[in-house]
Amino acid sequence: MCDVAVGAAVVVRSVAPGEAGQGRRLEDLGVIAGTIVRVERRAPMGDPTIYEVRNARLAMRKADAALVQVEAWLEVPTAEAGGGGHVAL
Repeated sequence: MCDVAVGAAVVVRSVAPGEAGQGRRLEDLGVIAGTIVRVERRAPMGDPTIYEVRNARLAMRKADAALVQVEAWLEVPTAEAGGGGHVAL
């Protein structure tokens, strides 16, 4: 997840355990498979990064974010909602 561009949204696929249980800590904070994560901003030197996870903001170091495997998340308007609703693909 550490290589995702600022402003992008991704879906968490898995979280590696890490050396000292960092993966478990991320899961405790809501970073679990199926969760949508948005990259909000990066510090001037590139570390840490602020992510929006389940309506909360988490500052995460690159080493921790590297434990999170993600895939792209797309939003498309739905016809039923007249373009006002969205569906995750």
